Amino acid sequence: MLLLALDTATPAVTVALHDGTGILAESRQVDARRHGELLLPAVDRVLGEAGRKLDEVSEIVVGVGPGPYTGLRVGLVTAATFGAVLDVPVHGLCTLDGLAYASGLTEPFVVATDARRKEVYWARYADARTRLTEPAVDRPADLADQVAGVPAVGAGALLYDTVFTGVRREGPEHQSAAALAALAAEKLAAGEELLPPRPLYLRRPDAQVPANYKVVTPK
Repeated sequence: MLLLALDTATPAVTVALHDGTGILAESRQVDARRHGELLLPAVDRVLGEAGRKLDEVSEIVVGVGPGPYTGLRVGLVTAATFGAVLDVPVHGLCTLDGLAYASGLTEPFVVATDARRKEVYWARYADARTRLTEPAVDRPADLADQVAGVPAVGAGALLYDTVFTGVRREGPEHQSAAALAALAAEKLAAGEELLPPRPLYLRRPDAQVPANYKVVTPK
């Protein structure tokens, strides 16, 4: 196995290569505005550091979110393109699951990422490998009774630490493709079926056609 993992659902543009036993190379750059610009160079860099070629990749895993529309689709489109060109399977994994796995926690906790618009994407976990709830998007104030004092990781928990009062500051803030790749390799080795590589947006995109937009048709 040579698994290429990538994720652009958080401000981190992250790529990793996993050979079935461990991580060969990883790249992570945090820049919420440059996903499209940074992703392909990161793939080249990771392959170069590992001394491998793109045509050696046998499987691809991509973070499917939840995440903002623009950033998330960069990773998904890139993964789909690589899969089509290489004729290899493309698997999806929830981005929150990657953060949970990276935390290494063995107790119940929550993962929360910044969803902008003063909201968070979040989910509950029994441990680093076991998600208990479907990902959701909510205003932090609406979650106060549910998450107060509960261990929490992720940029959303750090940003709203008056609500996520159990935030673990030493935990992962943004996604790591190394964690995503390791989790995917573990699941694939166990014969588990991963998600299809389709985006988990949870809400409409920020950019929308103006309500008074006029369509001009040729005469």
